[in-house]
Amino acid sequence: MSRPQKRSLTLRGHRTSVSLEDEFWRAFRDIAEEKSIPINELAAQIDAARDLDAGLATAIRLFVLRHYRDKAHEGANERQTFLLP
Repeated sequence: MSRPQKRSLTLRGHRTSVSLEDEFWRAFRDIAEEKSIPINELAAQIDAARDLDAGLATAIRLFVLRHYRDKAHEGANERQTFLLP
């Protein structure tokens, strides 16, 4: 796993930076592409929804984790449905 690296984002017209590991950054970009929205828009949505006690980088990591957990659960449910008589 890589060390966190600072990257710039624009949230509602204001520049900010977030420190994320390459793996989380790539997954975050992939999710934005999957949703067909710019990464800055997805970051703004996460920023607006996050608990103010959590930093933006933490909120993004948790968002990525939840996204892939949900996908894993969907896949498991599809496999289980397929196996039922």
